Amino acid sequence: MSEKSLPIGVALTPLNEDFREDPYPILAKIRDQAPVLEDTELRRFIYSRHDTVKSILRDSGMWSDPRKANPGTFSAEFLGRGMSEHEDPSMLMMDEPDHRRLRSLVSQSFTPAAVEKWRERTRGVVEGVLDGIDSEEFDLIESFAGPVPTIVIAEMLGINPEMRDQFKVWSDVSVVSAFNPFPTEEQQAASEEAYNNLWRFFESEIAERRQNLGDDLLSDMIRAEEDGDKLNEVEMIRQANLLLVAGNVTTTDLIGNGVKALLDNPGQWQALLDDPSLIKNAVEEMLRFDSPVVNSGRIANKDMEIEGCPVAKGESLSTSLAAANHDPEVYPNPTAFDITREDTHHQSFGGGRHLCLGAHLARLEAQEAILGLMRRYPNLKHSERGLTYHAITSFRGMSHFWVAASK
Repeated sequence: MSEKSLPIGVALTPLNEDFREDPYPILAKIRDQAPVLEDTELRRFIYSRHDTVKSILRDSGMWSDPRKANPGTFSAEFLGRGMSEHEDPSMLMMDEPDHRRLRSLVSQSFTPAAVEKWRERTRGVVEGVLDGIDSEEFDLIESFAGPVPTIVIAEMLGINPEMRDQFKVWSDVSVVSAFNPFPTEEQQAASEEAYNNLWRFFESEIAERRQNLGDDLLSDMIRAEEDGDKLNEVEMIRQANLLLVAGNVTTTDLIGNGVKALLDNPGQWQALLDDPSLIKNAVEEMLRFDSPVVNSGRIANKDMEIEGCPVAKGESLSTSLAAANHDPEVYPNPTAFDITREDTHHQSFGGGRHLCLGAHLARLEAQEAILGLMRRYPNLKHSERGLTYHAITSFRGMSHFWVAASK
């Protein structure tokens, strides 16, 4: 159980500079000394061993809806903040049977086959973004890793290209507050404004699509039907918002973290440059090595015992994906970045019924973005201007990452 020497609460979030810069030594200490850590500051149980994390995420009985959590727990106080009893949560926090119904209505657009159809267009987006870089020293996040997923998802939704920059601003502002246990009043106000702007925008877009269906995700959601059931307007808007807010930041972080891992390990960069067919395995290793999402969670649906420690019904269970992905009991030499690693399975997309719906799309975007970048800039290096990690709770990535290139 918990040891006094181990960090808890805010110290286990990127609001703590040490954790923000490199969480892995801290998580390794927790995994070794307290695989079940009781966080009395944020009132949650933290699990860090691979097999335990995997088991919790795949337990179909566990809850995700924060309204079912005990008062005062992490799920109730932070994930359920501002949520009314009569307001359905997003699909990320929805339980059965509502989750199954909603996911079945939107999942057809995110199957491997459906996503693969976007590969050529994604490659074109990557080339277009690279064409817009006019300096041999640039911020990879601002100039490349940020724009690529924003443009791809905007095109998939059928959004006017002139709205892309605004989309990025709205999604970035929304995510800072949405996943932050301690947002400032200014952050909350800005997030609410961005959310309302997105809501009104999608209302207009959906109304337009109803009059003129196209070949895009919004039109697909309008057409979607399962056993006579269809999505209502609120569900469509929430799903579109989720794609923007959760999808953009995570894929940006995946591309940024992946490029950094390659540049930190020049031998791996050269290996991928020499053999681009390694890209699929390389992206899986990037996801394992430095996951864009560092933790997930569930709510105990009954009194139970996990890792020998009792947990009461309604308590918050926080699963450390980052710690699980570095568990030496599962991964030989887990702190080494190796794109030829034979076993690159990971917990970075969660698991069970809440396995990330956009996983295939994120993989495709990262594969095409990183290969395109390497082809354009085979001699890419770190810039002396350095990098800055963002402080978005539950996510790991950079707000700025300067690189130097010569074609």
